[in-house]
Amino acid sequence: MARLTRAGVLPAPARAGRSVFRSRTLQGFLFTAPLLGIFAAFVIYPILLGLYYASDPDSYRAIFSDPVFRATLANTLWYVVVAVNVKLFLALLLSGMLDYPYPWIRLLSALFLIPWSVPALPGILSFRWMLNSQWGIFNHLLTKFGLASVPWLAQPDTALGAIMVFHIWKYLPFWTIIFVAGRRAIPGELYEAAAIDGAGVVKNFLYVTFPLLRNLYLICTLLSMVFTLGDFTVPWLMTGGAPGDSTHVLATLAYRYTFHMGRL
Repeated sequence: MARLTRAGVLPAPARAGRSVFRSRTLQGFLFTAPLLGIFAAFVIYPILLGLYYASDPDSYRAIFSDPVFRATLANTLWYVVVAVNVKLFLALLLSGMLDYPYPWIRLLSALFLIPWSVPALPGILSFRWMLNSQWGIFNHLLTKFGLASVPWLAQPDTALGAIMVFHIWKYLPFWTIIFVAGRRAIPGELYEAAAIDGAGVVKNFLYVTFPLLRNLYLICTLLSMVFTLGDFTVPWLMTGGAPGDSTHVLATLAYRYTFHMGRL
């Protein structure tokens, strides 16, 4: 039997519990110290350094007086607005076609995922080759129809458009699959009731499908805006900001200013 104190109460094993807790806590800190160090070096330190630089009003005057930065803001706005809206609108429409239970639709769905599964680098290199002004397939087709070849990546407007087109082509399957899953979560009884009322394909979409996918569409829009706003790979590998720093977005311009020019 356990010994009782003079007051008749069992003694609390406080020291033993505290020592075990301290030893486990110390071991936990020792095991996580490398990860905490990496997190502090690559996350906390850049955030604190950014807050320090952000407290200087001269940095705002310098950056907003830079014409390249102002053009980059406009490029980023165009890139996000056009790429996100066109991509999600096409994904919503294509999800209706891929939702049909036909065997050839399953094969088409598997082929449709290829752009998303292909790594970005070989896809961008292939796209750059097709846009080449001398031996690209697009200019070859234009010359076949008697039209003049276009320097797609040597003009600011067409180069930025090429970035948007590749971004949409690359990430369209991902959002389409999400909308397909959302469509399949809609109860079939709603479409049966709409069919009894004489609703066709367009009315089914307007009064059944889209109202039930509205919240999903909003969430996908917000997530896609965040992903597109931070997209570095596609703009950098497609044009690298060329011609003449005219196709930069905020992610690529920050990389250029920081690592190429040393402007923090």
